Amino acid sequence: MEEVEFYLEDAKDTMDRAIKHLTIELAKIRAGKASPSMLDGIQVEYYGVMSPLNNVASITTPDARTITIKPFEKKLIGEIEKAIRNSNVGLAPNNDGENIRLSIPMLTEERRRDLVKRVKQEIETAKVNIRNIRQSTNGDIRKLTKEGVSEDEVKIGEERVQKLTDGFISKVDQIFAAKEQDIMSV
Repeated sequence: MEEVEFYLEDAKDTMDRAIKHLTIELAKIRAGKASPSMLDGIQVEYYGVMSPLNNVASITTPDARTITIKPFEKKLIGEIEKAIRNSNVGLAPNNDGENIRLSIPMLTEERRRDLVKRVKQEIETAKVNIRNIRQSTNGDIRKLTKEGVSEDEVKIGEERVQKLTDGFISKVDQIFAAKEQDIMSV
């Protein structure tokens, strides 16, 4: 039974990582409120090396509709502006020579529905990942019969994997409900 426990713990850890990845991806989908995490993934050329934006500038949100970016070096302001324009965040940078300001527009009903569709895609990807982890873990547990583990223990292990999977799928559904409400609330 120890072998089964090992695979269950491994599956739980991997499913936890899938949930963490989902929350990171969902943080990038804006809900009409300014958030520094909206700029995660933007890379800026810094001395010939691509660096994350938050490594070359401080990013703050002075109010719910504005993101302010203050480069650590003034000469980077053009590179940062270019990186934001080339990214798919859909925001137009305003450069005052020292800072870059991004104004977050109010979301239209149509744009909110589009954002919910993007969230649904991320949610479905997370569910598929969790189900793949279940399938892989069940395969590993079934292989234990060749090592002398009884079929009853394998069956119990598979049932526990299914309960674990159901719990994580439920978490994903709760995350979706919260994000959908966040996006759709005016």
